[in-house]
Amino acid sequence: MNDYRTPDLEEGQSLRVRFHRKRGRPRWLIVLLVVFLPILVGAVVMLLAGAPIAFEVVRRLAARRFPDVHWIDPKTLAAWQANAKRVQPVLLDARTLDEYAVSHLPGALRMDPYRPLLRPLRGMSKDTAIVVYSTVGYRGARLVHWLTAQGYNNATVLSGSIFAWANDGRPLERQGHPVTEVHPYDDSWKYLLSSDYRIDVPPVEKKSAAP
Repeated sequence: MNDYRTPDLEEGQSLRVRFHRKRGRPRWLIVLLVVFLPILVGAVVMLLAGAPIAFEVVRRLAARRFPDVHWIDPKTLAAWQANAKRVQPVLLDARTLDEYAVSHLPGALRMDPYRPLLRPLRGMSKDTAIVVYSTVGYRGARLVHWLTAQGYNNATVLSGSIFAWANDGRPLERQGHPVTEVHPYDDSWKYLLSSDYRIDVPPVEKKSAAP
């Protein structure tokens, strides 16, 4: 037989308050499922599936957060750069100064994805072709989202970003000289980068869901 008796109440506590607290508890579970579960699943995918699928997971995560952003893959960008008949895109590096100092795509200009300034694009028209990259693409998507809001309507993100670019053996530079080193971001994400490019440096401060 079901017990419909009123639950015990603390002195001065009303039924409305008591039941209101009970209704509020599932919100914590919702936060865990919505925020932390995708990150956990992404980490498992990175460990089990390898870099290409992990890059796609990050791309979909970023696309959900920044649905107005468009993407370009490394092979397409490389073919674009090899075509002397096409106007070349401006490359923007959406990483920290420490990461950029280790290496970057040839000719790339750096722009902070969290405190961006338009100084690197001064004098360029709003329809200039721009390709933005970061470590694996999330910060790049954040910056393209911001650029789009500023009126730059031809900006895209490099899918897989500098990790995918380096894994394909494509050119990198530091102070104008070719290098084969890439900042690994931290001890977790570095496994998406080929061991030939990893270096031992302090990790980057995390400010977003992915690099």
